[in-house]
Amino acid sequence: MVGAAIARRLAREDVKLVTVDRREVDLCNQAAVFDWFATARPQVIFLAAAKVGGIVANNTLRAEFIYDNIAIAANVIHAAHQNNAEKLMFLGSSCIYPKLAPQPLREDTVLTGPLEPTNEPYAIAKIAGIKMAEAYRSQYGSDFISVMPTNLYGPGDNYHPELSHVVAALIRRFHEAKLSGAKSVAVWGTGTPRREFLYVDDMADACVHLMKTYSGTDLINIGTGEDIAIAEFARVVAEIVGYRGEISFDTSRPDGTPRKLLDVGRLTKLGWRATTSLEDGLKRSYEAYQAGLPARAL
Repeated sequence: MVGAAIARRLAREDVKLVTVDRREVDLCNQAAVFDWFATARPQVIFLAAAKVGGIVANNTLRAEFIYDNIAIAANVIHAAHQNNAEKLMFLGSSCIYPKLAPQPLREDTVLTGPLEPTNEPYAIAKIAGIKMAEAYRSQYGSDFISVMPTNLYGPGDNYHPELSHVVAALIRRFHEAKLSGAKSVAVWGTGTPRREFLYVDDMADACVHLMKTYSGTDLINIGTGEDIAIAEFARVVAEIVGYRGEISFDTSRPDGTPRKLLDVGRLTKLGWRATTSLEDGLKRSYEAYQAGLPARAL
């Protein structure tokens, strides 16, 4: 989802876009990554690749999440350095911030407290990538920067019934409930946590803006600066999908962090703000989801 959005945005720029499919190069394989970089020699790198998933995936695939994401970061960042890349952007995640950090989350609160246990392996891997970028900048003068996107959604999302993020999970669940005529849909957790959501094409635009204009050492949050309770968010998704039944909450499922809202003050000062409203983004996402379904599922 993220890589495709960045590619769509870069199509509007005067650049030669170089991408590689995961079936061609396993980014966890150091030799394969080094060989590809030596041949392609990219000047500018957006490191968007990662093993990602929702709260269940993070909490059950803990070994894969820490190993794969550390390997991807280590291999790509070092290969970029070896091949004299002019610039690299590492995409982190808002889960790098402590579970109970003051809200909204400022970039300088990284490593100031315990992480959310359900996604700690993923968060540690992302922090390792950030620190790698910082280390190569400090030791070699590499123009490597890191950005922290908030919760993303949009075309290309993963709609797996168990392993997806909350936006994709709710779109699928409400769509299937609408088709089946189900009287109620269960949303995981209590519905009280608050989350910030950013349309993926807005995120891509922010990344290109920062790649053009920013070369500092500080992390930069990418978000909207607004959040919403999961219960209210579920009602918005249900309305857009056209589901008219009841919404219940499965409190046996974990809530995760009570609130995640990014402080986007640094990004705002650098001249960028999100432009896609939550409703418009969700409408586009639902249209993309439907477009990807077989005809019998529409």
